[in-house]
Amino acid sequence: MRVMSFNANGIRAATKKGFFEWFYQQNIDVLCIQETKAQEHQLQDQAFLHPEYQRFFFDAQKPGYSGVAIYTRKTPDRIHKGLGFPVADQEGRYIQADFGPLSVASLYLPSGSSSELRQEVKMQFLAQYQSILEKQCQEPRQYIICGDWNIVHKQIDIKNWASNQKSSGCLPEERAWLDYLFEKLGWVDGFRVLNHEPGQYTWWSERMRAWEKNVGWRIDYQVVSPALRERIQKVQIYREQKFSDHAPLIIDYQL
Repeated sequence: MRVMSFNANGIRAATKKGFFEWFYQQNIDVLCIQETKAQEHQLQDQAFLHPEYQRFFFDAQKPGYSGVAIYTRKTPDRIHKGLGFPVADQEGRYIQADFGPLSVASLYLPSGSSSELRQEVKMQFLAQYQSILEKQCQEPRQYIICGDWNIVHKQIDIKNWASNQKSSGCLPEERAWLDYLFEKLGWVDGFRVLNHEPGQYTWWSERMRAWEKNVGWRIDYQVVSPALRERIQKVQIYREQKFSDHAPLIIDYQL
Protein backbone atom coordinates (compact mmCIF):
# COMPACT_ATOMS: atom_id res chain seq x y z
CA MET A 1 0.00 0.00 0.00
CA ARG A 2 1.57 3.27 -1.13
CA VAL A 3 0.48 6.39 0.76
CA MET A 4 1.39 9.98 -0.08
CA SER A 5 1.07 13.13 2.02
CA PHE A 6 1.27 16.50 0.28
CA ASN A 7 0.64 20.08 1.37
CA ALA A 8 -0.35 21.63 -1.94
CA ASN A 9 -0.36 25.27 -0.76
CA GLY A 10 -3.36 25.62 -3.06
CA ILE A 11 -4.50 22.57 -5.02
CA ARG A 12 -5.21 24.64 -8.12
CA ALA A 13 -1.75 26.23 -8.02
CA ALA A 14 -0.08 22.83 -7.58
CA THR A 15 -2.10 21.43 -10.49
CA LYS A 16 -0.87 24.21 -12.77
CA LYS A 17 2.67 23.15 -11.82
CA GLY A 18 1.96 19.59 -13.00
CA PHE A 19 1.22 17.86 -9.70
CA PHE A 20 -1.66 15.67 -10.84
CA GLU A 21 0.02 14.75 -14.13
CA TRP A 22 2.91 13.42 -12.03
CA PHE A 23 0.75 11.92 -9.27
CA TYR A 24 -1.32 9.74 -11.60
CA GLN A 25 1.89 7.98 -12.69
CA GLN A 26 3.11 7.14 -9.17
CA ASN A 27 0.96 4.09 -8.34
CA ILE A 28 -0.37 5.73 -5.18
CA ASP A 29 -3.17 3.96 -3.30
CA VAL A 30 -4.11 6.84 -0.98
CA LEU A 31 -3.21 10.52 -1.39
CA CYS A 32 -3.71 12.89 1.55
CA ILE A 33 -3.68 16.57 0.59
CA GLN A 34 -3.50 19.54 2.95
CA GLU A 35 -4.11 23.23 2.31
CA THR A 36 -6.35 22.79 -0.71
CA LYS A 37 -7.36 26.47 -0.49
CA ALA A 38 -10.49 25.69 -2.51
CA GLN A 39 -14.07 24.52 -2.19
CA GLU A 40 -14.94 21.15 -3.74
CA HIS A 41 -17.37 22.70 -6.22
CA GLN A 42 -14.45 24.69 -7.68
CA LEU A 43 -12.56 21.49 -8.53
CA GLN A 44 -14.67 19.93 -11.26
CA ASP A 45 -12.15 20.40 -14.06
CA GLN A 46 -10.83 17.21 -15.63
CA ALA A 47 -7.38 17.86 -14.16
CA PHE A 48 -8.73 17.07 -10.69
CA LEU A 49 -10.64 13.95 -11.75
CA HIS A 50 -9.39 10.47 -12.60
CA PRO A 51 -11.37 7.26 -13.19
CA GLU A 52 -9.10 5.25 -10.86
CA TYR A 53 -9.64 7.52 -7.86
CA GLN A 54 -12.47 8.54 -5.62
CA ARG A 55 -12.00 11.84 -3.85
CA PHE A 56 -13.26 13.30 -0.59
CA PHE A 57 -12.89 16.87 0.65
CA PHE A 58 -13.33 18.70 3.92
CA ASP A 59 -13.29 22.40 3.12
CA ALA A 60 -12.73 25.34 5.44
CA GLN A 61 -15.72 27.59 5.96
CA LYS A 62 -13.56 30.52 4.85
CA PRO A 63 -13.12 30.43 1.04
CA GLY A 64 -9.57 30.05 -0.27
CA TYR A 65 -8.22 28.89 3.09
CA SER A 66 -6.91 25.64 4.58
CA GLY A 67 -8.90 22.51 3.62
CA VAL A 68 -7.94 18.83 3.36
CA ALA A 69 -8.68 16.03 0.90
CA ILE A 70 -8.19 12.31 0.29
CA TYR A 71 -7.88 10.59 -3.10
CA THR A 72 -8.19 6.81 -2.91
CA ARG A 73 -8.28 3.88 -5.31
CA LYS A 74 -10.21 1.66 -2.91
CA THR A 75 -13.69 2.62 -1.75
CA PRO A 76 -13.57 3.52 1.97
CA ASP A 77 -15.97 1.90 4.39
CA ARG A 78 -16.52 5.30 5.95
CA ILE A 79 -15.33 8.91 5.78
CA HIS A 80 -14.97 11.02 8.92
CA LYS A 81 -14.71 14.81 8.69
CA GLY A 82 -13.41 16.96 11.52
CA LEU A 83 -12.14 16.30 15.03
CA GLY A 84 -15.06 17.64 17.00
CA PHE A 85 -13.71 21.01 18.10
CA PRO A 86 -14.15 24.39 16.36
CA VAL A 87 -10.71 25.28 14.98
CA ALA A 88 -10.30 21.83 13.45
CA ASP A 89 -13.77 21.69 11.96
CA GLN A 90 -14.40 25.29 10.91
CA GLU A 91 -11.00 25.49 9.23
CA GLY A 92 -11.23 22.10 7.46
CA ARG A 93 -8.21 20.50 9.10
CA TYR A 94 -8.96 16.76 9.31
CA ILE A 95 -10.49 14.06 7.13
CA GLN A 96 -10.22 10.29 7.68
CA ALA A 97 -10.95 7.29 5.47
CA ASP A 98 -11.58 3.88 7.05
CA PHE A 99 -10.61 0.69 5.22
CA GLY A 100 -11.51 -2.30 7.37
CA PRO A 101 -9.31 -2.12 10.50
CA LEU A 102 -7.10 0.63 9.00
CA SER A 103 -7.71 4.38 8.94
CA VAL A 104 -5.78 6.85 6.77
CA ALA A 105 -6.17 10.53 7.65
CA SER A 106 -5.16 13.89 6.22
CA LEU A 107 -4.30 16.42 8.93
CA TYR A 108 -3.41 20.09 8.58
CA LEU A 109 -2.25 21.35 11.95
CA PRO A 110 -2.40 25.14 12.40
CA SER A 111 0.65 27.36 12.01
CA GLY A 112 1.41 29.91 14.68
CA SER A 113 3.88 31.96 12.67
CA SER A 114 1.54 34.80 11.68
CA SER A 115 0.74 36.13 15.17
CA GLU A 116 0.76 35.42 18.89
CA LEU A 117 -2.98 34.82 18.67
CA ARG A 118 -2.54 32.08 16.07
CA GLN A 119 0.19 30.51 18.20
CA GLU A 120 -2.30 30.37 21.06
CA VAL A 121 -4.81 28.74 18.69
CA LYS A 122 -2.16 26.22 17.69
CA MET A 123 -1.36 25.31 21.28
CA GLN A 124 -5.06 24.90 22.07
CA PHE A 125 -5.36 22.62 19.03
CA LEU A 126 -2.45 20.51 20.29
CA ALA A 127 -4.05 20.14 23.71
CA GLN A 128 -7.41 19.10 22.29
CA TYR A 129 -5.94 16.80 19.65
CA GLN A 130 -3.68 15.12 22.21
CA SER A 131 -6.64 13.59 24.02
CA ILE A 132 -7.88 12.15 20.72
CA LEU A 133 -4.45 10.68 19.93
CA GLU A 134 -4.26 9.16 23.40
CA LYS A 135 -7.52 7.31 22.80
CA GLN A 136 -6.65 6.28 19.23
CA CYS A 137 -3.34 4.80 20.32
CA GLN A 138 -5.20 2.39 22.62
CA GLU A 139 -7.64 1.21 19.94
CA PRO A 140 -7.25 -2.05 17.97
CA ARG A 141 -7.75 0.09 14.84
CA GLN A 142 -4.50 1.05 13.06
CA TYR A 143 -3.88 4.62 11.91
CA ILE A 144 -1.74 6.37 9.29
CA ILE A 145 -2.07 10.10 10.02
CA CYS A 146 -0.60 12.00 7.09
CA GLY A 147 -0.12 15.68 7.12
CA ASP A 148 1.52 18.98 7.71
CA TRP A 149 2.02 18.93 11.49
CA ASN A 150 3.80 22.32 11.39
CA ILE A 151 6.40 21.21 13.98
CA VAL A 152 9.95 19.94 13.56
CA HIS A 153 10.85 17.20 16.02
CA LYS A 154 14.62 17.10 16.41
CA GLN A 155 17.63 19.21 15.51
CA ILE A 156 18.23 16.94 12.51
CA ASP A 157 14.87 18.04 11.10
CA ILE A 158 15.72 21.70 10.52
CA LYS A 159 18.66 23.41 8.84
CA ASN A 160 18.94 26.46 11.11
CA TRP A 161 18.31 25.01 14.55
CA ALA A 162 19.87 27.65 16.80
CA SER A 163 18.28 30.66 15.15
CA ASN A 164 14.77 29.18 15.22
CA GLN A 165 14.40 28.32 18.90
CA LYS A 166 11.84 31.12 19.29
CA SER A 167 10.10 30.46 15.96
CA SER A 168 6.70 28.80 15.75
CA GLY A 169 7.18 25.24 14.60
CA CYS A 170 10.46 24.85 16.47
CA LEU A 171 9.45 25.99 19.95
CA PRO A 172 10.56 23.73 22.83
CA GLU A 173 6.97 23.23 23.98
CA GLU A 174 5.89 22.16 20.48
CA ARG A 175 8.75 19.69 20.15
CA ALA A 176 8.01 18.38 23.65
CA TRP A 177 4.47 17.64 22.46
CA LEU A 178 5.90 15.46 19.68
CA ASP A 179 8.22 13.82 22.23
CA TYR A 180 5.12 12.85 24.20
CA LEU A 181 3.43 11.36 21.14
CA PHE A 182 6.44 9.36 19.98
CA GLU A 183 8.19 8.49 23.25
CA LYS A 184 5.32 8.16 25.74
CA LEU A 185 2.27 7.19 23.70
CA GLY A 186 4.15 5.07 21.17
CA TRP A 187 3.10 6.73 17.93
CA VAL A 188 5.72 6.25 15.20
CA ASP A 189 7.31 8.81 12.88
CA GLY A 190 7.08 6.64 9.76
CA PHE A 191 9.80 8.39 7.76
CA ARG A 192 12.42 8.05 10.51
CA VAL A 193 11.87 4.29 10.80
CA LEU A 194 14.05 3.86 7.70
CA ASN A 195 15.73 7.21 7.06
CA HIS A 196 17.97 8.71 9.76
CA GLU A 197 19.89 11.09 7.50
CA PRO A 198 20.19 14.87 7.96
CA GLY A 199 18.99 17.29 5.31
CA GLN A 200 15.66 15.48 4.84
CA TYR A 201 13.24 18.40 4.69
CA THR A 202 9.68 18.76 3.42
CA TRP A 203 9.15 22.54 3.57
CA TRP A 204 11.24 25.49 2.42
CA SER A 205 10.67 29.22 2.77
CA GLU A 206 10.04 31.06 -0.50
CA ARG A 207 12.78 33.52 0.51
CA MET A 208 16.57 33.48 0.19
CA ARG A 209 16.59 30.61 -2.36
CA ALA A 210 15.84 28.18 0.46
CA TRP A 211 14.66 25.38 -1.86
CA GLU A 212 17.76 25.65 -4.03
CA LYS A 213 20.07 25.67 -1.00
CA ASN A 214 18.01 23.03 0.86
CA VAL A 215 17.54 25.29 3.87
CA GLY A 216 14.40 23.59 5.07
CA TRP A 217 12.23 22.11 7.79
CA ARG A 218 10.78 18.59 8.08
CA ILE A 219 7.23 19.30 9.22
CA ASP A 220 5.27 16.82 7.07
CA TYR A 221 4.82 13.38 8.60
CA GLN A 222 3.11 10.06 8.34
CA VAL A 223 2.48 9.29 12.00
CA VAL A 224 1.47 5.65 12.39
CA SER A 225 0.22 3.23 15.03
CA PRO A 226 2.96 1.20 16.77
CA ALA A 227 1.89 -2.05 15.06
CA LEU A 228 2.60 -0.52 11.64
CA ARG A 229 6.28 0.18 12.36
CA GLU A 230 7.37 -3.19 11.01
CA ARG A 231 5.15 -2.77 7.96
CA ILE A 232 7.09 0.20 6.57
CA GLN A 233 9.07 -0.87 3.51
CA LYS A 234 10.22 2.32 1.78
CA VAL A 235 10.17 6.06 2.47
CA GLN A 236 10.76 8.96 0.08
CA ILE A 237 10.60 12.75 -0.01
CA TYR A 238 10.10 13.68 -3.67
CA ARG A 239 12.15 16.73 -4.72
CA GLU A 240 12.78 16.24 -8.43
CA GLN A 241 9.95 18.65 -9.27
CA LYS A 242 8.57 21.55 -7.23
CA PHE A 243 4.77 21.62 -7.00
CA SER A 244 4.49 23.63 -3.78
CA ASP A 245 6.62 25.02 -0.96
CA HIS A 246 6.22 21.50 0.48
CA ALA A 247 7.46 18.24 -1.05
CA PRO A 248 5.37 15.05 -1.28
CA LEU A 249 6.15 12.42 1.36
CA ILE A 250 5.64 8.84 0.14
CA ILE A 251 5.71 5.67 2.27
CA ASP A 252 5.17 2.08 1.13
CA TYR A 253 3.56 -0.30 3.63
CA GLN A 254 3.32 -4.09 3.52
CA LEU A 255 -0.41 -4.32 4.22
